[in-house]
Amino acid sequence: MHSKALQGYYGDTIPERTYHLLKFSGGYIGAASPGNLSKESWEVLKRATTVFSLAYTRFSDLQLAEAQAREAVIEAALERVRGKAMAMHNSNDLSSAASLVFSELRRFGIEPIRCGVGLLNKESRKARLYSAASSVNGDSLALVGWVELSGHAVLEKIYESWVLNEDYFPELTGDQLKTYYELLLAGLSVSVPAWQHGEKQYGHFFPVSIGCLYAWSDGPYGEADIKTLKRFATIIDLTFRRYLELQKSEINAKETVKQAALDRIRADIASMRTVSDLDRITPLIWSELTILGIPFIRCGVFIMDESQQLIHTFLSTPDGKAIGAFHLPYDVPNMREVVRHWRLHQDYNIHWTGPDYELMADILVKQGAIVTKEQYISQLPVEGFYLHFFPFLQGMLYVGNIEPLNEPEMKLIHSVAEAFSTAYARYEDFNRLEAAKKQVDKTLVDLKQAQQQLVQSEKMASLGELTAGIAHEIQNPLNFVNNFSEVNAELMAELLEEVKKGNVQVAETIADDIRQNLEKINHHGKRADSIVKGMLQHSRTSSGQKELTDINVLTDKYLRLAYHGLRAKDKSFNAKFETDFDHSIEPVSLIPQEIGRVILNLINNAFYAVSQRQKTEGKEYEPSVLISSVKINGVIEVKVKDNGTGISQKNLDKIFQPFFTTKPTGQGTGLGLSLAYDIVTKGHGGELNVESHEGKGSVFTISLPAGQPGNV
Repeated sequence: MHSKALQGYYGDTIPERTYHLLKFSGGYIGAASPGNLSKESWEVLKRATTVFSLAYTRFSDLQLAEAQAREAVIEAALERVRGKAMAMHNSNDLSSAASLVFSELRRFGIEPIRCGVGLLNKESRKARLYSAASSVNGDSLALVGWVELSGHAVLEKIYESWVLNEDYFPELTGDQLKTYYELLLAGLSVSVPAWQHGEKQYGHFFPVSIGCLYAWSDGPYGEADIKTLKRFATIIDLTFRRYLELQKSEINAKETVKQAALDRIRADIASMRTVSDLDRITPLIWSELTILGIPFIRCGVFIMDESQQLIHTFLSTPDGKAIGAFHLPYDVPNMREVVRHWRLHQDYNIHWTGPDYELMADILVKQGAIVTKEQYISQLPVEGFYLHFFPFLQGMLYVGNIEPLNEPEMKLIHSVAEAFSTAYARYEDFNRLEAAKKQVDKTLVDLKQAQQQLVQSEKMASLGELTAGIAHEIQNPLNFVNNFSEVNAELMAELLEEVKKGNVQVAETIADDIRQNLEKINHHGKRADSIVKGMLQHSRTSSGQKELTDINVLTDKYLRLAYHGLRAKDKSFNAKFETDFDHSIEPVSLIPQEIGRVILNLINNAFYAVSQRQKTEGKEYEPSVLISSVKINGVIEVKVKDNGTGISQKNLDKIFQPFFTTKPTGQGTGLGLSLAYDIVTKGHGGELNVESHEGKGSVFTISLPAGQPGNV
């Protein structure tokens, strides 16, 4: 058989041939002859195969050794770059660490037309491009701009391949190459190498986590070079991840320093209490601007006073000390624009030179801030300097520097101005509070006096309600005193007559009657005295001294006084009142006149509620008030229950609030239940609760701790 490929060698007629194959370590050696080989020729061919096998084995060993040597060199290079990356201490070390990658690539004969790193993210197609460059000073890697990975097939494929984590090897020539470079030039700060007509360039893009390593060359790289580039791409990834971590740490550190500075400003200014404290403003601002790394030669604060049309000015000396505060009118020539920009809440930047110095020096001398103009002018740069004014709510923060501040520096000073504004507002609030303190104190004293008068008025009002009941109660013992006094007068007359007659036995009997009557007079006199003392005790201010008191006796006394008092005011009123006392209750430690006021108030309210319902429902309605006491689990409960008008749900939550009343104007102060609540809860550690249903009645419950018998 003959291969068709031999037709091109022999022509249309292919001669007959015999093929001979001999195996060696790396494959086969073939030979063709017109016929069979002789034995001698076959032996020669076998010996040649053995020799070739030895030569090929040597070749393979050398090739392996070269590959291993290259691998060792590559690994050493990778380790050098890896070590350089891990030795980075700050983000500024990126160029020296990353550029070492491209230096090592050149050692392996990989010298692209251009190469670098593109940082990518999945939120945007915008890539941050770093380009490698070589010079007599060595290799470097620098940020050259931003590239939008769209608008060109290759740019779009670069992004898509990175997302899919795939290598990408584009080939560009002609117009495609031209348009590709034109799009790159739009976002780069460096020029791209020129190309010749018909030139072809080969791109190599290797994806990593942070973006991709790229290299453009005038020919495609072989498998070995691509493998080397991929390995160096992993080191580039490590280097940039380290760089991004350092950058993030530096940003966090700067933010921490910034926040600490702002906190110090807030704390220091917030601690200011007097006008003299304001002298600390400029040294404070000077110190914090220095800590924040802001370049400046002068600083100060301008507080705008719209009411007086004055600028309260606090400036620093070159060494950060405060120049005495002074005040500039709004219409001072070099301050008009400052005021205008403050009102617009806009930054204001201006460059001052000699004439501006002269004008400001004159103002400082007139204000007494400096002694001579030269004292101010001699300390300023001859070439002039830039003044930057940053608005805040109350004025402008001023920073002066020989060079204009950049955007990050200005942004940082805006943060300082905002912190200053917040703290200064607190200072102003404190001053306003201090200015009003005396008036507030006076108002508080007046309020306390008014409260005391209202409380006393409530006490006297309850005393007034007691008057009629007291009059009824005191009338009985007085009637007894009067009656027995009249009887004794008559008996004394009889006694004298019997003595004159000598009837000693009759006289002794009459004398004994007189004695008994005197005992009754004394008894009822003491009863009247007790009632009067109780009234006086109720009216005067409590001493706050607790004493053992029979709660049942106290409650019964005020029940009867309240009822007769209401009857005295309204003769038509009549109500059924009952008591259900637990007589096992022992005397309890309390302030009797205060708890008496509470009980009186609750009973008066109960009688008022049933009287109001009686007026609307007539004779079919039977007013009823029940007073009960019971001791449960160490707590004494006194309940005042009525079947009166009840309390609406909307008023139920408010009845213990001061000055709240459901009675018509002039009939209640709204303090009765409020005072009662405070007496029970705050004065006696108890509770005062209410249950009510509108139109059916209410139950008020006083709960007091029983305590230990005999303890006061």
